[in-house]
Amino acid sequence: MKRLLFFSSPGSQRPIWAGILGGVSLLVLGGCNPPKPAAGVGAPPEVLVTKVQPQVLPIHKEWIGTLDGSANVAVRARVQGYLISKDYQPGREVKSGDLLFAIDARPFEASLAQARADLAKAQASQTKAELDEGRQNQLFASKAGSAADRDAAVQNNAAAKASVAAAQAAVQAAEINLGFTKMTAPVDGIVGFANPGIGDLVGPTSGDLTTISTVDPIKAKFQISEQEYYRIAERLKAAAAQSEANPQANLELILADGSVFPQKGAFSAADRQIDSKTGTLRLEALFPNPGGVLRPGFFARIRGMVRKEEAALAVPQRAVMELQGNYQIAVVGADGKAEVRPVKVGDRVGTQWIITEGLKPGEDVVVEGVQKVRPGMPVSAKPWGAQAQPQPEAK
Repeated sequence: MKRLLFFSSPGSQRPIWAGILGGVSLLVLGGCNPPKPAAGVGAPPEVLVTKVQPQVLPIHKEWIGTLDGSANVAVRARVQGYLISKDYQPGREVKSGDLLFAIDARPFEASLAQARADLAKAQASQTKAELDEGRQNQLFASKAGSAADRDAAVQNNAAAKASVAAAQAAVQAAEINLGFTKMTAPVDGIVGFANPGIGDLVGPTSGDLTTISTVDPIKAKFQISEQEYYRIAERLKAAAAQSEANPQANLELILADGSVFPQKGAFSAADRQIDSKTGTLRLEALFPNPGGVLRPGFFARIRGMVRKEEAALAVPQRAVMELQGNYQIAVVGADGKAEVRPVKVGDRVGTQWIITEGLKPGEDVVVEGVQKVRPGMPVSAKPWGAQAQPQPEAK
């Protein structure tokens, strides 16, 4: 008969196997009640969707351009002489007829006096020749003079009249040259810096003394591609046919700091040909510029409507996923499951993107939570609206 040996720890009357059996029973009882999953695990992810409906959207384009005066006039010296005064402030507005420069007029005054003296001498000679012609005509009529003498007198009188006409032309030329010593503004506008200094010798070959630019209205010059021209040719033709007194002001001017100029402009002209080097066509538009705030040479962007999409399906740009030139959107079906599908995109209008293929009217497009969506995954869709948009950060 075998014996069972029982051991106990020192100072205790409880056998060791009793403690072992107790631990095993606790493990068994604990395995019968597994821990509950955390709340929310396995629930469909929440996404914000917007229902797409056809809408009329104006399509705008922007072109990079520069500003220039609607008229730019170079002021040059027409006669040679020494500059004695500059009578304007650079960068200020001048009116047509305002004095800009003056050349020493004394040599031209002397030339005018000489021309007038020559005219008086020629007139005196012509008076004598006319009297001689009259006497020779009387002598010839009374048969007291010869025909040769009469003809010579007539010829001398005609030559004297020609001399008078030449002297009169010389006087007129001298008066014109004297007038050229006073250089005035030919147009209203902003006048630039003077190139020569007081005391410099200037003349017709000296180049521009300064330039005047008419800045109200101001001209915006920009280029469009040949493909763009084909799309908007009819609109350009219609704009060109409009009366200058009633242009269609529908162009916006975006300045270098991003602000929009408050005055709207109108298309004014298109170049006669496409630039063969760049493949672009130059266009010009005129913008009112009260006060002359804008100046020639400013950088600007010109924005204008090129067409209207009558039944556009547009979604927020954040709803479109782009990967290596391919575009996708997530759509929630009637069964509450998400579908990721490829689409083709068109123009951007503000914060919206027009979808040309892959989307139907009335479908729910995921705007927020796109990163949570997998094809065929059930989602909890809620409407996306202005309240769901992120608020701008406080500056």
